[in-house]
Amino acid sequence: METQQLADKLVLWLRAQVKAVGRKGVVIGMSGGIDSSVLAALCRRACPQNMLGVIMPCGSIEEDKKHALLVANKFLIPTTEVVLDEMLSCFLGALLKLESDPATSRVAQANLKSRLRMVTLYYVANQLQYLVVGSSNRSELAVGYFTKWGDGGVDIMPLGNLVKGQVRELARFLGVPEPIIAKPPSAGLWAGQTSEGELGFKYDDVDRYLLGGELPADLREKIEAKVAANKHKRSLPPALDL
Repeated sequence: METQQLADKLVLWLRAQVKAVGRKGVVIGMSGGIDSSVLAALCRRACPQNMLGVIMPCGSIEEDKKHALLVANKFLIPTTEVVLDEMLSCFLGALLKLESDPATSRVAQANLKSRLRMVTLYYVANQLQYLVVGSSNRSELAVGYFTKWGDGGVDIMPLGNLVKGQVRELARFLGVPEPIIAKPPSAGLWAGQTSEGELGFKYDDVDRYLLGGELPADLREKIEAKVAANKHKRSLPPALDL
């Protein structure tokens, strides 16, 4: 499918989803990353009068907010800012009294950031009667690179069947600012964190795996191990069959 056709199809799908559930519009978290920037541009086309971008600093680097505002200004997206730094500190002040493994503490704290943002988006969405739209793509969903009940806690995922390479193509087609396209993908979980560094392989490798391309056996096994280990993130909580 050509990029123009894909963009048009996504816009129509977004409108249909909002209408199907009787909501008035959409709310999205704007992180300054390529996925949320592409999603913001698509939502602006789909619901030009009924969308809101929420910028949520939460122990974040300043560049994230700068890039989010760059996208908002480029596409004339209305935004609001909810600063979660104090809330994060309050939570951690209580939780860090519990015994924890230093090796996993950083990940647990990063997941808390994502879940605080999820709660914020749903509060805003409930007030406006909007849908919460998530920016996860197929490559991230497949290997479980998202926080369960965090950035995975949304109403719809328009990019959920697109691999990362397709998101990049959309970014260029839609006119997402080049600094956002060019920067290394990052969830902004801690200083210096990059998505590919945390995963241990490149998005291009995941894309090739998902699209049936050739990969070295050891790399294929590494990706498949991630897919299997994070299966629980892609499913509803299990219950005993009676």
